[in-house]
Amino acid sequence: MKKKLSDMTLEELWQLFPIVLEPHSEAWALWYEEERALLAALLPGARIRHIGSTAIPGIWAKPIVDILIECGDAAQLHAAAQRMAQAGYVLMSRGEERLSFHKGYTEEGFAPRVFHLHLRLAGDCAEIAFRDYLTAHLDEAAAYEQLKLGLWKMYEHDRDGYTQAKTAFVQRIMGLARR
Repeated sequence: MKKKLSDMTLEELWQLFPIVLEPHSEAWALWYEEERALLAALLPGARIRHIGSTAIPGIWAKPIVDILIECGDAAQLHAAAQRMAQAGYVLMSRGEERLSFHKGYTEEGFAPRVFHLHLRLAGDCAEIAFRDYLTAHLDEAAAYEQLKLGLWKMYEHDRDGYTQAKTAFVQRIMGLARR
């Protein structure tokens, strides 16, 4: 009998869901649009946007579509979280004013389409500035891609390490984007 995802250790989850990078795919924008339509029906009034590396044209990325959902206030945020859970999205993490959900993780591994949904209060959207900066500065997008490709196999089964190893680059780009 297979273990439920909720019963697995972090190390078991990282083995089942390794970091995988793929060349940019136009399918990611289509996946986003289809999921956005589902979310818009579920969360009327929420602002929904495609973020993450799959939203940056031309660069290799994990084939996981990140979606930012902005809510007007804390009440709307918590109501949206309840609706998402009822609709089958799985809560990954919960903070005071930030919640993350996923869709597409199974006991057998990744589903054909995988989504990370970031539920936030309006204005808490630094990822948009990051996406827009890299989209406008192809040399920086290429540098980000090379960084990720260089870290991929080293951190294939360590998502926290992979994220941490990219932090200095992300912070530098965020500083440039704010200017």
